Amino acid sequence: MNLVIDKGNTQVKYGVYQRNSLLLFKTSDADDFLETIKKIFDEYPNIKQSIYCSVGGVDQKEIKILTLFNKVHVLSPTSKVPFSNNYATPASLGVDRMALATAAFYYNQYGNTLVIDMGTCITYDIVNADGTYLGGAISPGLAMRYKALHGQTNKLPLLTVEAPLSLIGNSTVQSMHSGVVNGIIHELDGVILEYKNRFKDLTVILTGGDGQFFAKRLKNSIFANSKFLLEGLNYLLEYNKQ
Repeated sequence: MNLVIDKGNTQVKYGVYQRNSLLLFKTSDADDFLETIKKIFDEYPNIKQSIYCSVGGVDQKEIKILTLFNKVHVLSPTSKVPFSNNYATPASLGVDRMALATAAFYYNQYGNTLVIDMGTCITYDIVNADGTYLGGAISPGLAMRYKALHGQTNKLPLLTVEAPLSLIGNSTVQSMHSGVVNGIIHELDGVILEYKNRFKDLTVILTGGDGQFFAKRLKNSIFANSKFLLEGLNYLLEYNKQ
């Protein structure tokens, strides 16, 4: 039994796996890490190993806590991966993107797969039919764009995410919603189209916290999977046991 931990910029996600079956999914704030870990091990005392993935750096206190319960693999650029890595700067490749590429590799072996992660940033990662990770792109995420409009101007308000009423905003607030949301929609559709023109029979996976918000708004055919990164972490834990 495995415990996978994805520590993002805003939340921590936890998954308990029995082989490839997800038995438990939880989220918490970073401050509730210890309490959440205790509850998980109380409920699943047969967890033998865990994998820890953090995009913001490793918290050694959290690692020490985890080692009290089981063996821990801290995901890093030196971890073994099942795909061939063609990234020019592998040491700078985010551990979250390593996990997504791994999930793509196993999900669609011998096929071209684009993973789009809608988190704090929007990341694009492509694994081709030869099992090679080629790289992708990083752009500002949904909340980041709202914050930028407010923080980089004198008068624009800080808004929470909301679907625009129309393409043409008839107020400053609606104009901001239209600009942010429709801007991302057209970015996603445009990027997917470019990849489809370059890669035959492309499979597109949409994941991340904002994935569901955009899934039904895109013109292109996609597969939405909010737990795709966790699946990749579970695969990586098994792969690094070998």
